[in-house]
Amino acid sequence: MKIVFTAKGDNWDSQIDERFGRMEMLVLFDEEAGTLEAIKIETEQMDHGAGLQTAQKVLNLRPDIIITGNGAGNKALDILKRSSVKMYIGAGGMTLKEAYNAYKNGRLNLQF
Repeated sequence: MKIVFTAKGDNWDSQIDERFGRMEMLVLFDEEAGTLEAIKIETEQMDHGAGLQTAQKVLNLRPDIIITGNGAGNKALDILKRSSVKMYIGAGGMTLKEAYNAYKNGRLNLQF
C-alpha cells in the first residue's frame, strides 16, 4: 500500500502539514518497500487552484491513502472522490510516524 502524507519535512519525525492545497511537501510511504520519498511542490507560487493542482499531483503518485490535517477543500475533493484513494484527516500536530500509527490504530477520521 502507498500512503501520501502532507508534510512540513521529509522524514518520519517531520510534522504533518494541516493544509492540503498549500502544504509544504508530500511524502510518499511505500509500505511494501519500506521507503519514504519526499516530493516538493511549489504551492506558494500558485495564484489560484492550489487545491486542484495538488489533488492532481497526488493522484499522479497513485496512492491508496492520503493522510493530512484538515482535509481538502470542495474543489479538490471533487477530483479526489473520483478516484479510489481514501483521505484520512485529523493528523494535525502529529509527526508522520505518529500519524501513520494513528491511521493503523483507527484513530484518524475518514474524510471520504
